[in-house]
Amino acid sequence: MKALKVITNGIFKENPTLRLVLGTCPTLAVTTSAINGIGMGLSATVVLICSNVVISLTRKLIPDKVRIPAFITIIAGFVTIVQLLLKAYLPEIDRALGIFIPLIVVNCIILARAEMFASKNNVFYSALDGLGMGIGFTLALLIMGSIREFLGNGTIFGITVTANLFNPAIIMILPPGGFLTFGAVVGILNKVSKIKIQQHNCQTCGLKCGMHAEGKEVGA
Repeated sequence: MKALKVITNGIFKENPTLRLVLGTCPTLAVTTSAINGIGMGLSATVVLICSNVVISLTRKLIPDKVRIPAFITIIAGFVTIVQLLLKAYLPEIDRALGIFIPLIVVNCIILARAEMFASKNNVFYSALDGLGMGIGFTLALLIMGSIREFLGNGTIFGITVTANLFNPAIIMILPPGGFLTFGAVVGILNKVSKIKIQQHNCQTCGLKCGMHAEGKEVGA
């Protein structure tokens, strides 16, 4: 089913952060805690879905020569709405994320999906693409934020979970910790993917070898 494939594509195969390595600036900067990661991820998801829908609706009206400025203008409008809503209803998240909310305007994930997908597909699939990419981005930020908060503060979502088990490593909530965590998560994911590919190739090879052996026996 194409709709399911479009959604899962952004979560697994083309995860914008862990597979395509896009949007690394906010990924490294705001993932000092799990709640910050979710806040940033959901904000970007709303902008992704809304901007994809509008760009898909207007794709035939926007001249090709000015499509990038037009896309950025549309994205900036939705970023402004999200920022105002955060200031009104979630001021703590707004303060924690700071400048990185307005910087969603130039987030390469959102502009890339506008250029590569929304400008070439209908509204329904463009909305699903924004949802899938947003979920993938949010999951990546949540994973990194949880790891850094756990190791750096001994908490998860602000709740102490390590007690006296070990002393938190403050470096994990500092910039070097972001690079260490990001590298480790991407490395583990790549290793798992490589193992799955090898297993798939072995299974395919085994089937082919079995067919060849069967053919030889029949020919014999």
